[in-house]
Amino acid sequence: MKKSNLPVIIVLQKNREGINCLLLKFRYNNQIRLILKEKFSSVWSKTERGWIVENHLKNLKLLFQELKGIAEIDTSQLPLKKNSKNNLKSLSKFGGNKAMVPKSFNDFLKRRRYSPNTVKTYSSFIIEFQEFIDPLALNKACFDDIISYVNYLVSVKKVAASTQNQAINALKCYYENILGWQKFSMRIERPRKEKRLPKVLTEKEIIRMIQFTDNLKHKLIICALYSSGLRKGELLSLRKEDIVFDKNLIFVRGGKGKKDRTTVLSSHLKKLLGVYLNEYKPNYWLIEGVGRHKYSPTSVGRVLSNAAKKANIQRVITAHMLRHSFATHLLEQGLDLRYIQQLLGHGSSKTTEIYTHVSSKSLAKIKSPLDTYLKGKSTDLKRLKK
Repeated sequence: MKKSNLPVIIVLQKNREGINCLLLKFRYNNQIRLILKEKFSSVWSKTERGWIVENHLKNLKLLFQELKGIAEIDTSQLPLKKNSKNNLKSLSKFGGNKAMVPKSFNDFLKRRRYSPNTVKTYSSFIIEFQEFIDPLALNKACFDDIISYVNYLVSVKKVAASTQNQAINALKCYYENILGWQKFSMRIERPRKEKRLPKVLTEKEIIRMIQFTDNLKHKLIICALYSSGLRKGELLSLRKEDIVFDKNLIFVRGGKGKKDRTTVLSSHLKKLLGVYLNEYKPNYWLIEGVGRHKYSPTSVGRVLSNAAKKANIQRVITAHMLRHSFATHLLEQGLDLRYIQQLLGHGSSKTTEIYTHVSSKSLAKIKSPLDTYLKGKSTDLKRLKK
């Protein structure tokens, strides 16, 4: 899309006679001036050379709503801080009416068999967007409203690129499938993808976490995540019957993308499972919580956090880090990427190839050109001839 030629309003935070205010600065524009006077009861400041309005969320929301298509709102200089009374809070605080997800959209997500996490995420963004455009109804919104909302997420809430993408996906899903909008994706810019390397633990760190964990169930959780490369949700959805002891396999039902697969059952995990099943006697789920219900994701996070503290690991440890470690360590052992891809359940080999960038043994084989040059020479760089 072409760069906007609209006038830019720079929003600053100012303290005026002990009152927290917003200072709006822009080149003279009579249309903007009239809107500010009528909608915001703004006051012109000769000393600041700008318009003064009260600093609260409602006014900032109105700026985006009233000036869409008229001006671009630049909030990059606002000192936004989380949990600060004088700064902006989440979009869920917008609007006076309690927004709800349309039944037609909720039914559509169920028919498509979206995962509970996706349903929850999409629903939250639809509610946020309703609050943003309030009192306008969802089916009365136009594409400019969506652009304003995305601008708000980026400029005001300063969300991550992944969150911005999720919001766009949620709105695309609703407006294309429920209201029949066409070419949604072609009309809105997607954020550039962040290319982050996976965080990996060393073998020694993982062994320490296992050794310092005394609770049998907790030990099993750590071992299963690492030794089989399971996602947290996949581990919690395992049933007793999914453990194929005779063939040393774990059957993963409905993994990411609703795909079934098998992964390895290590001999050590197999022994640990035997002890665990004899002692805990789970009824249906392999790992059960209170009342024999499915173990909660939050509890898994606590298990890993406590194990990391006991093992004196100063980083925040997640279940996915153990999955990344499983793939990286297999690669370092010489296992072909195609097999690792199959064990992880990746749809594309390109996804699995990222582990080649974090394999320490692969990097260790690379010789620096400085070492090549200095081979057989004095290692004292000060004595090298120019």
